[in-house]
Amino acid sequence: MARLIILRGNSGSGKTSTAQLLQERLGEGTFLISQDVVRRQMLRVNDKVGSLSTDLLENLVTFGMRKCQYVILEGILTNRKHGEMLKRLVEHYDSRVYVYYFDISFEETLKRHQFKNVNFGEREMRGWYLDKDTLGVNGEVIFSDEWRQEEIIKRIMSDIRD
Repeated sequence: MARLIILRGNSGSGKTSTAQLLQERLGEGTFLISQDVVRRQMLRVNDKVGSLSTDLLENLVTFGMRKCQYVILEGILTNRKHGEMLKRLVEHYDSRVYVYYFDISFEETLKRHQFKNVNFGEREMRGWYLDKDTLGVNGEVIFSDEWRQEEIIKRIMSDIRD
């Protein structure tokens, strides 16, 4: 049975690198869905409530849950813009869903951002930053500044294999 891993949090919080490492460790049959790729590259749409990208994300997850062993959905995925869709997925796939929120301070996301090859800076990040944007679903795991990437990977691997 397929398992869905949802990784959410602010820009620069470590979601994408964590998702890529998980996909590498989980191996063949692991479908990685990146909100940025869907929104920016596949559809070229803005991130807003009711965006076409939200529907496509949900459809991609549904496809992955039918065809793959693991599905990793990663992105900022704010509660306001994507919460309804995410809660539907959690309800539909129930015990096969693992939700993680990267509750990383703005200062730490700014530090991590300096290693990324992107064309936006502190001002834009400050405007996007959302504090404590958890989904509030059962079993949601919160990662804070103290968690290192290897610890996060170990925790998720342990959770999905229990």
